[in-house]
Amino acid sequence: MINVGIIIGSTRPGRNGEAVARWVHELAAQRGDARFELVDLKDFDLPHLDEVMPAAMGRYEHPHTKAWADMIASFDAYVFVTPEYNRSTSGVLKNAIDFLYAEWNNKAAGFVGYGVDGGTRAVEHLRLVMGELHVADVRAQVALSLSADFEHFSLLRPAAHQEEAVATMLDQVIAWGTAMKAVRADRGRAVGADVSCALRAQG
Repeated sequence: MINVGIIIGSTRPGRNGEAVARWVHELAAQRGDARFELVDLKDFDLPHLDEVMPAAMGRYEHPHTKAWADMIASFDAYVFVTPEYNRSTSGVLKNAIDFLYAEWNNKAAGFVGYGVDGGTRAVEHLRLVMGELHVADVRAQVALSLSADFEHFSLLRPAAHQEEAVATMLDQVIAWGTAMKAVRADRGRAVGADVSCALRAQG
């Protein structure tokens, strides 16, 4: 069974993202094929990227980075809940992603967007980012419209078909997350074998 983090991609006061993420988590918790945990960026208080070394080096200096890295490393897959701001995701989510590198690698991701147009352009931006991080993003996504799925643009009232959209997205995330867990295990064995061969050669 894999572990899936549902990441709330907004810290804005009055945000809709928390209600959306909790709704997704409630639906996900009814399943028995994965473990799900809410991850709230507000709990990590990440500043603008302040690590001296590039994330790909894995040499984190600050306690906030190390805490964030430990959290993200604990998951096999992710569901990003994102608003759409100016045809992209939120700055705080992009910043949080950029803090890390290896912790994201060879995992899976799905998306729940919300906004005037369902957050679809924010999700498209995130797909590009995931590709660079070696994350397998799934095809199915959830697009919540502020006019059709919220009352007065703020109170979440998802249309009936959105539950099916969440289920389909999670099916794909769990399938790919399970597959990528096997990929990481194979890579780990290969690295271990390489190290063992190197040590024997030196001996």
